[in-house]
Amino acid sequence: MPKPMTQILPNPKLEKRGRRSFTVEYKLSVLQQADACQHGELGPLLRREKLYSNQLAQWRREFAEQGVAGLNKSQPGPAASKTAEQKRIEQLEKELGRLRRQLDVKDSCISLQKKALALIEAFDQENSQS
Repeated sequence: MPKPMTQILPNPKLEKRGRRSFTVEYKLSVLQQADACQHGELGPLLRREKLYSNQLAQWRREFAEQGVAGLNKSQPGPAASKTAEQKRIEQLEKELGRLRRQLDVKDSCISLQKKALALIEAFDQENSQS
């Protein structure tokens, strides 16, 4: 009797984890718990909440600098140095420079062709006169 084929399909939700996002309330709660910790209690708190010490330090810094508004970040990572319009302008300027160089090469080719044609015509005139 043939053995039935069993195929294991992975759960797509478990394949790739995205970034975790934390609410302002959660961050404030963790900051209060961390401030209430005695010596040696901070490590277990961070492990229980699955946080890193640098996250806690970052939250403390943001709270100290900007208050509750500082904890309300919309996106992780540094802010973009250029706007979408600035990036588009740079792209168009780069393309314009490339097209100008291409046009210079084509103009040079046309000029060279005109000179070659003038030489050929002058050569033909000399041969027809002799």
